Amino acid sequence: MSPPDAEAGTAQSAAVARTADRALVAAARHSAGRTAAVLGCTLGAAAAALAEPAVLGHTLDLLLRRSPSGPAWTLLCAAVIAAEVLLDAAAARLTGEIDGRSTARLRALALTGLLRTAPHHAARHAPGETAARLTAHAAEAGKVPAAVAHAAAALLPPLGAVTALFLIDVWTALAFLVGVPFLVLLLRAFARDTHTSIARYQQVQLETAGRLTEALAGARTIAAAGTAERERARILARLPELGAEGRRMWRVYGGTTARSSTLMPLLLYAVLAVGGLRLSAGALGVGELLAAVRYAGLAAGIGAVTGGLAAVVRGRSAARRTAALLALPALGHGRARLPEDGPGTLELRGVRVVRGGATVLHDVSLVIPGGATVAVVGRSGAGKTLFAAVAGRLTDPDAGRVLLDGVPLPELSAEALRREVGYAFDRPVLIGDTLGGAIAFGSGPDPGPEEVRAAARAAGADPFVRRLPHAYATLLADAPMSGGEVQRLGLARAFAHAGRLLVLDDATSSLDTVTAREVERALAREIRPGTRIVVAHRLSSAARADLVVWLEGGRVRATGPHAELWRHEPAYRAVFAAGTEEDGTRGTDRDAERPAEQAVEQYPERITERNTDRNTVRNADQNTGQNTEREAAR
Repeated sequence: MSPPDAEAGTAQSAAVARTADRALVAAARHSAGRTAAVLGCTLGAAAAALAEPAVLGHTLDLLLRRSPSGPAWTLLCAAVIAAEVLLDAAAARLTGEIDGRSTARLRALALTGLLRTAPHHAARHAPGETAARLTAHAAEAGKVPAAVAHAAAALLPPLGAVTALFLIDVWTALAFLVGVPFLVLLLRAFARDTHTSIARYQQVQLETAGRLTEALAGARTIAAAGTAERERARILARLPELGAEGRRMWRVYGGTTARSSTLMPLLLYAVLAVGGLRLSAGALGVGELLAAVRYAGLAAGIGAVTGGLAAVVRGRSAARRTAALLALPALGHGRARLPEDGPGTLELRGVRVVRGGATVLHDVSLVIPGGATVAVVGRSGAGKTLFAAVAGRLTDPDAGRVLLDGVPLPELSAEALRREVGYAFDRPVLIGDTLGGAIAFGSGPDPGPEEVRAAARAAGADPFVRRLPHAYATLLADAPMSGGEVQRLGLARAFAHAGRLLVLDDATSSLDTVTAREVERALAREIRPGTRIVVAHRLSSAARADLVVWLEGGRVRATGPHAELWRHEPAYRAVFAAGTEEDGTRGTDRDAERPAEQAVEQYPERITERNTDRNTVRNADQNTGQNTEREAAR
């Protein structure tokens, strides 16, 4: 890695660490009352633990002297011990609640960051890695607020015990302090080594989860290719490394525990030896010696802080994994709204998009008239899908602007943008409980049952949906569907929420020719009028469009009616495979005779003329369409 790349990576890691700490603070604030209660309970239990040796030692002295106040102090000892037990139990119960609430808060924050970013940013993290960040790592990070409270309270007994040792006898306190520097070095090394080991362990865990998810998604391909053993080996390839990091982590913890377990008795023996000498010299009483030994034990309990410290270190490391989703750049929105009577005119001004350091769209500038159907064509890799994503603001360009009816898309509110700009994709993901719910899924008011059925009819989905046992109430999990049927439902969802701009990103690729034509006719006569952008691979889609945008190498090579491009551009004809169902001359003769530039300039009139032609086609197709629907109903 070059120095600039290393510096960029370091800066990014620091930014993620800051984001993780802010997320942990937000999670702590979400359960501030309970966290304060845990801190109070643990501090109270620590105070009771500190008071216990003094009260117990004094009670012993009183009982040895047969003092009348001995029984009362005995009851006080019992009360102090009971308070410590009850406060510890309350802290344990509250800790479980805080862990759950903090985990939920971190997951909500991470999901918000994931969903508010552009899809290509979200795709930086494999699905398996994302799932691990939102589940195991978020749960580990959710323990940090309570762990910090416990760790803070755990410092009170050792510090208070050292203070009490000085109050009882200076020499016993000094005997204990001889070993404190060794304890500090031990804890420091533990924190450093634990953080490194945990970070490596979690990274390997993420990569393994990502590979497993990829294999599950491609299970049919793996089975068909007969590469199950190879995939198993690939998924488990880093398992030895995962085991090694896990063992290293436990070795660090075990080594620290063993060293502290060796050091602690030595300190206690030193305190006991000095205390015995002071007792024989008459400087200490029996009760005071008992209290000194107990306080030495509490002071030696600073080694127990390693457990709380380990929880905090693990949680912060896990929080950084989860915070990687929070650090994704947000696709922000403004507050502007579109004009009520806008026709859906889309304008791209000097749009440039860069991916992976390479320019994918080069300074695209064009105006798409409102109400037009535009086919975006080009060879694979020409930038068609990215053009569609920029047009409806699934992503922002790195340079340039995109305007809808004169309003820059980033200035629109999220509600206005998604209400007026709809999408259908080549491989839609259906979300909802039922088929009807999947079609109705979207922003704004849900369409009613009639609107859902109308959208399904327009997309050619109604016949196969009604053949299912529960029709539109059929659960998605119980509906066996082909790729084409899933694509029809995705189209139906887009039609049900159609606004002034509808983007079809290869959304009819899995449909047969007859169904694709029916969908095109439905777009013209049944769906809300508006601007259509169709990423087209079929020659028929380009031929029926009002305007073709021809992309090549991320640049607009030409725009104009399909007939003009077909007749005068051999390279345009080469974009489509020979022998398709259309002869490429579709379109009016008037269009064929007019230069492409003139056709674009006189586009509003041309759209009106083409709509008139379409009305003729609709009338001719009306009886056939109705007969088809009646047949499907039967």
